[in-house]
Amino acid sequence: ALLDALRLTPGPPPGVAADPAALPALLPALRDYRRATETGALLAIEFTGLAEYLALLRAAARALAPFGSSVMFYLAAAVSDFYIPASEMPEHKIQSSEGPLQITMKMVPKMLSPLVKEWAPEAFVISFKLETDPLILIDKSRQALEKYRHQVVVANILESRRTSVVIVTKDSQTPLSLSDEEIAQGMEIEEKIVSYLQGQHTAFIEKKV
Repeated sequence: ALLDALRLTPGPPPGVAADPAALPALLPALRDYRRATETGALLAIEFTGLAEYLALLRAAARALAPFGSSVMFYLAAAVSDFYIPASEMPEHKIQSSEGPLQITMKMVPKMLSPLVKEWAPEAFVISFKLETDPLILIDKSRQALEKYRHQVVVANILESRRTSVVIVTKDSQTPLSLSDEEIAQGMEIEEKIVSYLQGQHTAFIEKKV
């Protein structure tokens, strides 16, 4: 919530300053962002639709494939399971005077299979599995690993996704969660996820060498 961390200062001319209460969370993020951009470690690519996302993912995967096991794909983008193909979209505004509307949606093409098998077959690939029913979460995650043959699924439940996850691999399942103290300090679950997966990726590279 970046805009909530900013305050207008009186002019003339008017200016903008950071709310002192927001600085403990804002400064580390700003330092990391500056460090990444200044060293050329961050390439931000925007997309607005499913077709763009899939095309960019394929292009990025093929460009990175020569680097083999040193590449990690962290596929956290929440891509919809259903969509309306561009060829079936109406050309003009749908008129409400025409009565109730029925929409038939198609299944979104699964990109994990070509990513793992064709685009970057040596890479370390991480997908996410979000469910609302905790009873099926692990089974669904293992089914995805079996189907697509990638390395890791980050499994989470909708209502607790910001504080706890389970890292699922072919041989293990490792819960990661934030303590009350860590939550009070403003720590985010992503920090634990990335730290853990960095270790997993290192082991993956060493095994390939």
